[in-house]
Amino acid sequence: MAADSSKQAGRLAQQISGFAKRHGGSAEAQIAYVGQRGFRISLVSSDGTWGDLMAPSKETAEEAVQAAGATLKESFDGEMAEHMRTGPYEWERMAGIQVGGPANR
Repeated sequence: MAADSSKQAGRLAQQISGFAKRHGGSAEAQIAYVGQRGFRISLVSSDGTWGDLMAPSKETAEEAVQAAGATLKESFDGEMAEHMRTGPYEWERMAGIQVGGPANR
């Protein structure tokens, strides 16, 4: 892997590790291609907090997840989604848009 890619993976690994430490100590990750922007690393921590990061390549994303010690999942399956904690913001922005919530008025 090129030096620049390794630096990017290192920065992402620090972000993943920090996220996990702030939210219960561990995290699960799933990597998905999202087109020209690269690869999304979706994260769900042990306390249910979730977020995502972008990586320029799948290899960089995989290196970052491995270096951070997160558990890499093949897919964003029901088990991973079950651990997610959602709050009013998510319901208002995502579900609300679909069912006539405040964003759809």
